[in-house]
Amino acid sequence: MKIITRFAPSPTGNVHIGNIRVAIYNWLFAKHNHGNFLLRIEDTDKDRSTDDAINNLFTTLQWLNLNYDEEPLYQSKQESKHVEVAEYLLSKGCAYKENKDNKGECIIFKMPNDDISFNDGIKGRLKKPIGDIDDFVLVRSNGKPVFHLANVVDDIEQKITHIIRGDDHIENTYKHIALYRALNADIPSFSHLPMIVNSQGKPFSKRDGDAYVSDFKKRGYLPQAFVNYLVLLGWSPGNDQEIMSIDEMINMFTIERCQSSPAQFDEKKMKWMNGEYLSKISNESFNKEAFKIITSLHSSASENLVKKVIALIRDRVKVFEDIEKLVNYFFVDNIEYDEKLIAKKIKKEGIKELFNYFTLEISKIDSIDEVSLKKIIDNYIKETGKSYGEVMIPLRIAVSGASGGPDLIGVLSTLGKPTIIERINDVKQKYLD
Repeated sequence: MKIITRFAPSPTGNVHIGNIRVAIYNWLFAKHNHGNFLLRIEDTDKDRSTDDAINNLFTTLQWLNLNYDEEPLYQSKQESKHVEVAEYLLSKGCAYKENKDNKGECIIFKMPNDDISFNDGIKGRLKKPIGDIDDFVLVRSNGKPVFHLANVVDDIEQKITHIIRGDDHIENTYKHIALYRALNADIPSFSHLPMIVNSQGKPFSKRDGDAYVSDFKKRGYLPQAFVNYLVLLGWSPGNDQEIMSIDEMINMFTIERCQSSPAQFDEKKMKWMNGEYLSKISNESFNKEAFKIITSLHSSASENLVKKVIALIRDRVKVFEDIEKLVNYFFVDNIEYDEKLIAKKIKKEGIKELFNYFTLEISKIDSIDEVSLKKIIDNYIKETGKSYGEVMIPLRIAVSGASGGPDLIGVLSTLGKPTIIERINDVKQKYLD
């Protein structure tokens, strides 16, 4: 039997990370088993399924390199087929018509008299007493098929063998199995993924931060890292390996290793993982993207300065969005200082003397470089007995406004003597005089 999975989103807006994780798992399962991964666009809600939403879906799948094997099936084009199947169920006595709420006749599916159970690939054996499942609408009074009917008919049409979806669909699955049986169709294997949750154990939503794929794309996450992280939200390779190539994921992915408990989203871990991927891309690729970001923010910056700054910050960047904060002080005239940081690190005994010494010494040098700057700092430490931290941190804050960043000697050399002296003097005048 050829394995066939599908991703069947309702394109009503941006693609949520929970939905795209479903796509990734279906894609990996199909590839692992040398099967097909299909795309079905459930666009029956014409008020919400806009062209923009559908295009965003295609863009997302392309960005993540989740290629599908056949032309997408648009559910809206299947409507006549759905109604035809409902009529067939009526003729078999598996459905009946009823005027619900005096709004017109609907076609209602008649639930069978037997309990419904199935083996879930992730959660094990699941069972529901038939008395707990009411008859349900197949076709509304306006002639429009509902989700349950359309979903099952299209899965049969596409010959889907395995359905991997969120566990919020478990209740739907009992109804769908009853429909498969009524239609004498092969029942697919069902696996229900646990929800992605926040730190409080509640479903992860926009209120918890970025929740859409497009958010992470805009911020500069790499698609490979994004897929790698989401794969591990609910699945384990069976060892401690966290960084995996796509081929390794395909080779190792099985439903048996999916977890049944909710998976907590941790952006710190995701950012770390992206940094691991970013550290491995070529200098050419990194420099090209960093150059584009910096010049879009500081259009008048010289090419030479931008290239120097990029070389300085490369090892500090975990996500491309980090670049803006890391480089801003190289290209602006005025720096905003954190008053709490100033109070803790600058308004201290000996800082004014440090600043006076440093500005005096560099003013004696015609052209500063990293060697001369390091010598000045080493001499001051030797003369005063202060630690590197006691010297470097106040100097960094004065010239950059931050307590951390790239190698300070490189920062000072790149900023140049006039800027260094001007900024240190400004801090002295504002906070120490």
